[in-house]
Amino acid sequence: MTDKPSVLFVCVHNAGRSQMAAGWLRHLAGDTVEVRSAGSAPADTVNPAAVQAMREVGVDLTDQTPKLLEYATAESSDVIVTMGCGDTCPVFPGKRYEDWKLDDPAGQGVEAVRPIRDEIRARVEQLLADLRPAG
Repeated sequence: MTDKPSVLFVCVHNAGRSQMAAGWLRHLAGDTVEVRSAGSAPADTVNPAAVQAMREVGVDLTDQTPKLLEYATAESSDVIVTMGCGDTCPVFPGKRYEDWKLDDPAGQGVEAVRPIRDEIRARVEQLLADLRPAG
């Protein structure tokens, strides 16, 4: 892993969970981590309830757009996190893989998305602690 690790969050539509995870990591890590997100069948826009839930905690997702997962993006990432949505990623030796089982915010109102947002934050905080060298 380089001095500035790269983390790729993957979910099929890249519109909810992976966007919230990427938003949290950008917010919490600043420019110390390269943050990426993508999906195998990206939606047209980020889930409005996810955008609203993240706005409530000071994280702006309005400038984000779902992106197609590309082989090169996965290959050049140090950590690949899938969101428990059954999406598959190419497997590369030496990469760290995690699968976070999370409820799907698709079609849910902001009230249902808030606990998902908070669970993602806790997992991102743990991931960030693992990525940062001790001391």
